Amino acid sequence: MESFSLILAIVVVTALAFDFTNGFHDTANAMATTISTGALKPKVAVAMSAVLNLVGAFLSVEVANTISKGLVDESGIRPEVIFAALVGAILWNLLTWLVGLPSSSSHALMGGLIGATVASAGLGAVHGDVLVTKVLLPAIAAPLVAGIAAMFATRLTYRLGRKADGRASEKGYRAGQIASAGLVSLAHGTNDAQKTMGIITLALVAGGAVAPDSDPPMWVILSAGIAIALGTYLGGWRIIRTMGKGLTDLQPQQGFAAQTSAATVILASSHLGFSLSTTHSVSGSVMGAGLGRKGGVVRWSTATRMFVAWGLTLPAAALVAALAEWVCGFGDWGTALVAVFLVASSAAIWKISRREVVDHTNVNDHEAPEAEPSGVVTQAMAAVTPPPAGTVTDDLSATIPAPVPADPAAPAAPPATTTV
Repeated sequence: MESFSLILAIVVVTALAFDFTNGFHDTANAMATTISTGALKPKVAVAMSAVLNLVGAFLSVEVANTISKGLVDESGIRPEVIFAALVGAILWNLLTWLVGLPSSSSHALMGGLIGATVASAGLGAVHGDVLVTKVLLPAIAAPLVAGIAAMFATRLTYRLGRKADGRASEKGYRAGQIASAGLVSLAHGTNDAQKTMGIITLALVAGGAVAPDSDPPMWVILSAGIAIALGTYLGGWRIIRTMGKGLTDLQPQQGFAAQTSAATVILASSHLGFSLSTTHSVSGSVMGAGLGRKGGVVRWSTATRMFVAWGLTLPAAALVAALAEWVCGFGDWGTALVAVFLVASSAAIWKISRREVVDHTNVNDHEAPEAEPSGVVTQAMAAVTPPPAGTVTDDLSATIPAPVPADPAAPAAPPATTTV
């Protein structure tokens, strides 16, 4: 029978609160393109995603084991360390949600865990080989692999459907997009819900409630699945707007290609135990789909802000968690002070978000920014894309419409007159 102390109960509740923020922070990963293309109504989309997140939580525990057994040394971890890690992760999730940036909840959690562990037990308590091979390398590879796959899938999709009836083809791709969005939701539950399971299991081991090297208990799996599903149902509408409209303008064919590519990458990583960021995978696939359509563009100003957030996630969450762990080190009053700070900061962020409400009624009411100068990637893609029939190209590779022959039957234009 598991024995609970007060601090352990606080850690479990805080972990489920993080799981809840993970749900609404990452809803965009599964449903942003489906909502932006009109394949599903917003509330229907998030309800479907919530159910599949819950189902996905029961499919595997490989990622949970990576978090609970591999990333840090269990013997040097106290429940207060886990609590501090969760504080750093939750605050980063809320801040990036407030500004509508799709950052990685997974990296926020792992950054918080690393920062709190280093503050408590030193650098030696972090397993650097696991951090590099199962966290950092997948973080770089995932958006690249998903983006390249989505770009080629988009091109193939348009090539195969170029002779199909436009309306029938679009309707078919909307149906395919719904199926692929469901697959992403399932993959998200399989990957992201497990991270909270791993954190709770690590806390239970640290508090002596379960034996070391234990798999997550069933109640942990169930509670983590329910928490992420509830967060998903509420919908992170700000990030959905950015992912669906802010990065690029997607057609149903592109949405289908992007989501299928992302789901494949996420499910493969879950099977291998890689703690992959679903945000990185989906964002990369959306950008790849944007580049895959002839005439499609990626808004690199938005993408650049997103890349900066990605780079800051691990160190920012680690710094906040390290400070929280230092305060918790003063004893029970320090832990209570950190808890009050977390609640007050979360309430303040929510209050600020009410100044400009984004929800299911206006998530697609987004005016595209003024046309940006073509970035290097967009220019390179245009350079290797053959021009459409009926155009001629000058020596500077500028595509110019071919001249239209004059109609001999048309009346001659009147001569130009000049008024002095």
